[in-house]
Amino acid sequence: MSKSFAAAQQTKQPATGALTDPVRYPSGSGPRVLTKRAFLLILLTLLVPGSAQTVAGNRRLGRTALRVTLTVWTLVLVALILALVSRPTLINLVADPVTSLALVIVLTALALGWAVLFINTLRLIRPALLETRARAAVVVALVLAMLLSSGSLGYAAYLLNVGRDAIGTIFASGPAMEPSEGRYNFLMMGGDAGSDRTGRRPDSLSVISVDAKTGKSAIISIPRNLQNAQFSEDSPMRKIYPDGYDCGNECLINAINTEVTNEHKDLYPGVEDPGAQATLEAVSGTLGIKVQAYVLVDMDGFAKLIDAMGGIRIKAGGWVPISGETIDEANGIHGMPLGWIPAGDNTLDGYHALWYGRSREFVDDYARIARQQCVQQAMLKQLDPATLLTKFEDIVKAGTKVVDSNISAGQLGSFVDLAMKSKGQPVSRLTIGPPDFDASFSTVPDFEKIHQAVDKLLAPAPAAGAADDSLRVPPVAPGPLSAAGGAQPGTQPAPSPTSSDFTPVTTTPEGEPITEEMLNEFKRNGDEQSIRNLVATNGQCAPL
Repeated sequence: MSKSFAAAQQTKQPATGALTDPVRYPSGSGPRVLTKRAFLLILLTLLVPGSAQTVAGNRRLGRTALRVTLTVWTLVLVALILALVSRPTLINLVADPVTSLALVIVLTALALGWAVLFINTLRLIRPALLETRARAAVVVALVLAMLLSSGSLGYAAYLLNVGRDAIGTIFASGPAMEPSEGRYNFLMMGGDAGSDRTGRRPDSLSVISVDAKTGKSAIISIPRNLQNAQFSEDSPMRKIYPDGYDCGNECLINAINTEVTNEHKDLYPGVEDPGAQATLEAVSGTLGIKVQAYVLVDMDGFAKLIDAMGGIRIKAGGWVPISGETIDEANGIHGMPLGWIPAGDNTLDGYHALWYGRSREFVDDYARIARQQCVQQAMLKQLDPATLLTKFEDIVKAGTKVVDSNISAGQLGSFVDLAMKSKGQPVSRLTIGPPDFDASFSTVPDFEKIHQAVDKLLAPAPAAGAADDSLRVPPVAPGPLSAAGGAQPGTQPAPSPTSSDFTPVTTTPEGEPITEEMLNEFKRNGDEQSIRNLVATNGQCAPL
């Protein structure tokens, strides 16, 4: 009886060699070995979740966690391959509301599961066996590892959910659009929604045209005071204005939004923003291209978006006023400026960036248009992955209050991919006014000449070795307005200064430094002409 009992006891005992394994059986090991074991288990849990349990604890829990880890690694590998083979598909999957919700749930579950494994690892470490100093270091290391792993997954789930909500708020759910003649054309509208206005009156209109294959882009700016705008052939407004928006000096292109919203919304059944859609159709007909979608930015909220990015950096060619109260609206005369944005290198917060793109005091609309183009470029240039990663939540929250669009959410992957391709490439520009057309051109526009200029701008680059390059519009930075108001209608302007070859005007012709006090003194004395002379180059700008 005693022999059989002893034999049974022997079968229950682990092998002698196993008892000496300090990882699974730490009792009896020295302090140094125990400390090394503790850090090893933490490292195993961090790098291969489940491995610590497999070698030192509950093997069933460890094997289950290892299966999950292997599955996650496989999915990450598939995602990396998809990013290399078809990046738009991967982005569309992440942006899709159903897929993104599932991903949020999975990331949350993984974060909680990883945290449970770390807590279990702490139990396996047996802190009571450690020396006092080692015990504190091990606990700190485990908490840091848990924050790095489980905390990062939880934060990623939170940010993905924030982005998911933003996509649903900003973008439409309609069908995907096809490129027109190999290009995607987006109308960017900046408008102010005031208490005395119906909807947003677009004070800034520009088309960003992107080659669907290469991502090479061009910006076409349309002055807000363009008259006789032509509606596209498929526009319902063409029946009302078959010869263009030609009801006189009040029929400026930026008035279409308000008129349609107030009087003709019945022509656009089922359209969420009839005014924006009609403006898009007017821009399409005016430029002779198909503009497929619009992005409407509320300019008062625009400052919040700039602040969320951490500001923008620009090189300003001349001083720009922050205008005070309007005294004479007909002649554009304001009271004392509230401040000035100096010439030279600047880092602008939202308030100053908004005024930099909005101000037109002492100059005309075309200098403002050039600055607006520069601000757009600065934002695109500085919206890099590092900025998105560190300021993602603030940027997204600001965007939902600022941006509205009819772009389909299902096509975001393609457009994000295009944006990544276009980053760093030169941007071609055209303005339907100075410096590309005479200053009076927007009052009596010649649409045939506009179409010719747009065709030249968007023409594919000739094959290598082609002899004739005369039809291409070179990529140039916005330049100063000439005394004569720019080039003759439809002609190619002289090359404008690039970001590296224009010098900000910081002194008077006599060499005296231009200061805010000097400019304000001219204003107090009613000498606005001297101010105009000193700030005439403030249409020059380049992103830094």
